[in-house]
Amino acid sequence: MIQSAKDQSSIKTDLAFQRCINPDCGASYDTGQLHTSCPKCGYLLDVAYDWDRLEVPKNLREFEARWSERTNPVRFSGVWRFHELLPFVPQSEIVTVGEGQTLLQQTDAVGKFVGMDAGQLHLQYEGMNPSGSFKDNGMCAAITHANMLGAKRAACASTGNTSASLALYCSATRLMKAIIFIGSGKISYGKLSQALDYGALTVQIAGDFDDAMIRVRQVAQELGIYLVNSVNPFRLEGQKTIMFRVLEALRWEVPDWIVVPGGNLGNSSAFGKAFMELKELGLIDRVPRLAIINAAGADTLYELHERRGVRWNGGHVNLDPIREYMDYMDQNGIKADTLASAIEINRPVNLKKCLRALEFCDGVVRQVSDQEILDAKAMVGSGGFGCEPASAASVAGAKILRREGVIAPSDRVVCVLTGHELKDPTATVAYHTTDQDLFNETLGSRGVSKASFANKAIAVPNELDDIIKAIQLYA
Repeated sequence: MIQSAKDQSSIKTDLAFQRCINPDCGASYDTGQLHTSCPKCGYLLDVAYDWDRLEVPKNLREFEARWSERTNPVRFSGVWRFHELLPFVPQSEIVTVGEGQTLLQQTDAVGKFVGMDAGQLHLQYEGMNPSGSFKDNGMCAAITHANMLGAKRAACASTGNTSASLALYCSATRLMKAIIFIGSGKISYGKLSQALDYGALTVQIAGDFDDAMIRVRQVAQELGIYLVNSVNPFRLEGQKTIMFRVLEALRWEVPDWIVVPGGNLGNSSAFGKAFMELKELGLIDRVPRLAIINAAGADTLYELHERRGVRWNGGHVNLDPIREYMDYMDQNGIKADTLASAIEINRPVNLKKCLRALEFCDGVVRQVSDQEILDAKAMVGSGGFGCEPASAASVAGAKILRREGVIAPSDRVVCVLTGHELKDPTATVAYHTTDQDLFNETLGSRGVSKASFANKAIAVPNELDDIIKAIQLYA
């Protein structure tokens, strides 16, 4: 637990508080502390609000007026301009670096690939955030809370994007020191370069993300370091706003489907909470269905939800199948293994919150192969929005759900692209390369056998006539 070193009177504990998600516990704690789980029962916590005593817009369209105040950094932020829906901190204490200036792009080219009717597929492109991924939505909220508590150090375990985001916020604000835990060989250079360049203390341990997650929680507890991984409920408050921006772009109309990659399951958990609160407040009259897409090499949620029938069940989760599967992975040395490194996670810490979101949003879970991910990634790129492999899992998953008939061609579908293409350029170059050795070494060894949508370079002699002929032939 991190306890505030600041004057407790500045923290409005009566309007915002932390609450255990276990309905048989329901313990609450003030916002002047950080718990990564409920001390009483071990379940995760939500940030909860006394909405009856807070000023909440009567209509979501009221948020449109916030953009006219964009010279105010709080209103410029695509997270904090929705401050009234995550009011755990006074505006005067908000930390922002201009996150959340993202796009919802309707695309018929990718829609045709998925099997959608014209005008029905949308891509929510979170790669436009300052660190290049969706993580900035949550990081600004976590760092805001950490600063409220007077924290001087913040830590995370990471496959890359969380570390880049934490390092950026610590560097740009000079509020605290970033400490990054990564596994051996489990982070792309595009992401590692950010953590190093932004001055974070980077600790590489023998093991994968799941191992690093165990250690960072132990170290944070032992040394009193503020932990920003998605077990932190304040981080998920920021990630709710991705859905607010989706609704804003759709003129406040609720889509039929939200499709999102599933790794540590923070996004899906945050999205579910966003729609639960909007429905409770009467700001929407229906909720979208939620589809969470695992990589086949890191498919714990798919295994538990679709094959073993694990459900939220009103908060009374049957833990036996979860324990049995975790023991099975341990006994057989099963580690997450996918080219989609951002979702290469076998032990998602937000599993229970995600099950809650699936129940509330009538959700489904699917898994996609690395081959399907890279093919979808190439189609997204050809439409002008390059994304990292994990992002493309959402599009690959939507294609499967469309083929199964779960998604109708006339449904309005939003696929979340979680990170920028340059987060992991190696996979992109290998997919489009003319160098078969590079393809085999980088992709073939991971079960990718072909590049159906490759945009290969054309080799021509250094002669003007040959160059002109090639351009006339192919362009």
